[in-house]
Amino acid sequence: MKILLVEDDILLSTAVVDLLRAKQYSVDVANNGQTGLELAISSEYHLILLDWLIPQLDGISLCRQLRSQGYRQPILILTAKNTNADIVAGLEAGADDYIIKPYNSDALLAKIRSLLRRTGVIALSPLIWGNLCLDQTSGKVTVDQQLIALTATEYKLLELFLQNPNRIFSRRLILDQLWGFDDAPIENAVTTHIKDLRKKLKAGGLTEDILETVYGMGYRLKSAPKNSIKAETKTSQQQNTQTKSRTKDLASVNKVLEKFRDSFTQQVAILEQAHIALLAENFPEELQQQAKHEAHKLAGSMGSFGYPEGSKLARSIENLLIEHRTFTHDEITQFSQLLTALEQELAKPPVSVTSQPAILQQTYRVLVIDDDNMLNQQLLAEAEAWGMRLKIAPDLATARSHLALATPDAVLLDLSFPGTQEDGLILLRELGEKLPNLPIIVFTARDSLADRLAVSRLGARQFLHKPATTEQIFRAIARTLPQSQPSAAKVLIVDDDPVILTSLSALLTPWGLEVTTLSQPQQFWEVLIATSPDLVVLDLEMPVVNGLELCQVVRQDAKWGNLPVLVVTAHTDANSLRQAFAAGADDFITKPVLGPELVTRVLSRIERVRSRLQSVKEKC
Repeated sequence: MKILLVEDDILLSTAVVDLLRAKQYSVDVANNGQTGLELAISSEYHLILLDWLIPQLDGISLCRQLRSQGYRQPILILTAKNTNADIVAGLEAGADDYIIKPYNSDALLAKIRSLLRRTGVIALSPLIWGNLCLDQTSGKVTVDQQLIALTATEYKLLELFLQNPNRIFSRRLILDQLWGFDDAPIENAVTTHIKDLRKKLKAGGLTEDILETVYGMGYRLKSAPKNSIKAETKTSQQQNTQTKSRTKDLASVNKVLEKFRDSFTQQVAILEQAHIALLAENFPEELQQQAKHEAHKLAGSMGSFGYPEGSKLARSIENLLIEHRTFTHDEITQFSQLLTALEQELAKPPVSVTSQPAILQQTYRVLVIDDDNMLNQQLLAEAEAWGMRLKIAPDLATARSHLALATPDAVLLDLSFPGTQEDGLILLRELGEKLPNLPIIVFTARDSLADRLAVSRLGARQFLHKPATTEQIFRAIARTLPQSQPSAAKVLIVDDDPVILTSLSALLTPWGLEVTTLSQPQQFWEVLIATSPDLVVLDLEMPVVNGLELCQVVRQDAKWGNLPVLVVTAHTDANSLRQAFAAGADDFITKPVLGPELVTRVLSRIERVRSRLQSVKEKC
């Protein structure tokens, strides 16, 4: 498959070319819009990757010209511009999709695959489980080549589990995946659809139940039956190939960064020239345009090479240069401060590319139940910047209607509604009974101890007293929401029994945790330093070095002293537990280990520590 990349940033284009060629794409590069236009017209490409701000002919004009000439191949806009107006302009010019700089390699490759699938250039592979086959190209489901008639919802449900074989899906998560916020049914509908899916597959000849009900958590795809060992082996080989390929991709990016390490310094040098010119009150138009161009390129590329904060600073400098042709003393001071901060970022070692978040962040859905129209409008205006999408309910009746259609990720609830006898505490009680895990933030002018006790006893997560700023409100909501990147959390499990290690790892991995296991406790310190876990699980009874000793070692170290430690023990008598807590354990899990208990304790402990760190950071 042949791709045309139109990008004038040499550092970024080299990295993208290496990444794409490692994925067996054929790539041509144009460093300006005019060359890109000529190549697109004269050659056959399956896809065009098009930067927005490029010399001679900008990306939007290039896209518009191609579409006016009947060009039909997909065009993916690469841009550091991230406002709604910019995105609309790109799509209206004829682009099929866009990705915002800085982006990581997985996000870019996913966008490319998506566009190529839409145009039929690449076909989707069939999903196999035993003698069941779901053909994503034709949309047919068969068992032993006999067609199974499924509804659209049942098909999407089956596809979801087959695409995520090791993941547990709660009913709420299934609603999020298959329905939008506005049109989702109640959670019980998920149970009905799963029941119908099982029944149809069994009637169609599937001898084993494909889905496993995980008590207290949700549903998961069962392991494929033994007659599909070849298919499992093939899948395992594909996964290994993908892992090696991703490692190769990251190595490629780092290699490019090493090759062009001085490029950032040279671009910053242009900004330093602009700064000197501003101080001398002699800032020629040519230098201003050059500085703006370099700031734009830095904003688009620094984050992709381990400097996410540098991208933000460069974008601020670019915006400053765009907004002003002449500069006041305060604006020159602002430019100077941004430039100094940018130079300080470059002096730091780059952040690992793999630790950066993907471009497509999760948007949380929040139901606001409040009759203050002015406040609601302010919250709506700022919600997008906080990664939230709001629904407004000015009264409790409207709130119940919204909740009957879909379950949000969080609720902001006032307690008082003039003109009605109904109190917000009534709805809080209802939600506590029907949706006990739904985070609710009470936001009210009432501040008596009786109200606070009632709110606490009914299960609200936060009590926020009116009046409050919109920032305080959004921060209160954010503290109750689930972590958006659970995969970033790492757990180290130490046990001398390999069977226990395998089972505990299998329980935690589906929840997005990166698990390291260690059966030799005498190697604990080296592995701890190498993996930097967010939490440690220790078996208390181990030969050579036991869990209590390891826990004490952790607590005595200045760097690791606050690391959460859970101990696993078969002894739950008062003296054993007293020893565990005296050694510094945060919590304990009894043997035999129950899956829901382990998962709940691990995730809640990690979330609690992160919330505390975030709170400290905000105060600083």
